[in-house]
Amino acid sequence: MKFIKNWLIELGIPKDIVEYLIAVAIFVLISAASYLIYLIAKKIFLVRISNFLQKSNIAWDDIVLKRKIFNRLINFVPAIFIYFMIPALPAISEYVQRIILAYLIILIIMVLISALNIFQDLYSRHEISRQRPIKGYIQVVKIFLYIVGGVFFLSTLVNHSPWGILTGLGAMTAVILLIFKDTILGLVASFQFVANNLVSIGDWIEMPKFSADGEVIDITLNTVKVQNWDKTISSIPTYTMVSDSFKNWRGMTESGGRRIKRAIFIDINSIQFCDDEMLERLAAIHSITGYVRRRQAEINFHNRQKKIPTEDISGRRMTNIGTFRMYILTYLRSHPMIHQDMTLLVRQLAPGENGLPLEIYVFSKDQVWANYETIQSDILDHILASAPSFGLRIFQNPTAYDFGKLIFSREIPPDIPST
Repeated sequence: MKFIKNWLIELGIPKDIVEYLIAVAIFVLISAASYLIYLIAKKIFLVRISNFLQKSNIAWDDIVLKRKIFNRLINFVPAIFIYFMIPALPAISEYVQRIILAYLIILIIMVLISALNIFQDLYSRHEISRQRPIKGYIQVVKIFLYIVGGVFFLSTLVNHSPWGILTGLGAMTAVILLIFKDTILGLVASFQFVANNLVSIGDWIEMPKFSADGEVIDITLNTVKVQNWDKTISSIPTYTMVSDSFKNWRGMTESGGRRIKRAIFIDINSIQFCDDEMLERLAAIHSITGYVRRRQAEINFHNRQKKIPTEDISGRRMTNIGTFRMYILTYLRSHPMIHQDMTLLVRQLAPGENGLPLEIYVFSKDQVWANYETIQSDILDHILASAPSFGLRIFQNPTAYDFGKLIFSREIPPDIPST
């Protein structure tokens, strides 16, 4: 450059213009060289690294490629080259070096963010990530990195100590707390999630306040995302899941059973004592033959001891509703899809205007929604169809069909001509 400078001056070009042209030429050469170095690093280093990772058997190589951490690392090469070569231009070297340092700070933050994303993706591949999600903590670290990086970025550009900027931020604590209120509350809630194991990814939760009824698909610092059963997405503020109540169905999933709690309503007018003819008919039902014979023998023995006539209602007698209840219990105990080690009840509830509720309270072995509904429907189908065999009627409010059947079944007196 000195040779070119002297040559231009000898040609009669003013010295100021020559120095300006030399400075521009040096700047163009440095820029071109840095760009050439970037292309070499990208075409050789980055391509070879990508090919190596694609052909390797490393389980996490796809995550590294996805997060593009090497794409950000190669940006250091031209920036460092410019930083060390720019002193060739003393007039602007100080300002350019300051800008390059600020740029390097941004690159460092971006590389650290990519590293955190890689760590999060690797962690999410393990089963423990569903019970102990760390996405909220990763977001806190990212926020911290952004704040620290921003402080050093500004201090480098303005050539001022970062501690002075931090002191200024300290004076704005109240404003910062107001801006990051949801983030701070979410961080506290995330700690409580982990400590108390309140919610995990994959849990079925219900929170009517936010119209949420479905599976948790994501837990972040500020929101919990729930995919409802109708495939819509509900976003719930993280801190509200600590302050408000919600239902988590994880206990049902871990228990190995899913509750079936359904009631049928028996017409009270159809409840009666069993006569001999009914007892013989019920004894022919295979699953309760032993029960009917044994129970009737116990009742007869008791009545004979007390000298109570068979027809006297003050004695012990079998009822059709009691026998039907025992039949349902026997049926459920022999059902292959009913969990026999969990609660299994057939009980009567308080009678009301719709008759006598007869409730089954059992647990299905299959927790899959579609299979569970099929099992529940099959059981109810069988119970409803079996009730008439015991002389019982299922209660149902009369419909237009019932009234029409009643009207047309009435006998018309012979002296009244039909129309």
